Amino acid sequence: MSRVNVLLLVVLLASSLALVRTSYEARRLFAEVDRARGVQQRLDAEYRRLDAERQTQATHLRVERVAREKLGMRTATPALTVHVTDPGAAAAAQAPATPAAAPAATGGAAR
Repeated sequence: MSRVNVLLLVVLLASSLALVRTSYEARRLFAEVDRARGVQQRLDAEYRRLDAERQTQATHLRVERVAREKLGMRTATPALTVHVTDPGAAAAAQAPATPAAAPAATGGAAR
């Protein structure tokens, strides 16, 4: 055999091995993409389920029912309202103004 034939045979074998390797890699990547799509579909379904559950849990009627039953809360009425006053703030409001503050209040300046 001539050198050209041997060289062509080696190139043919290398090309065949590269083709087999490329085909194997393409199949492997396709299987990985298929698995990722399956995971995505499962996660999407779980997200939709959790979103529906969140919307159900957050309805106004359910929140009010939980507040009444578990927390013992009730609607505020005038009979239940208790007004709290701060005795310190009431005393400060009734105290007369100090003489030092009087010139500043009139806007006059000392010269």
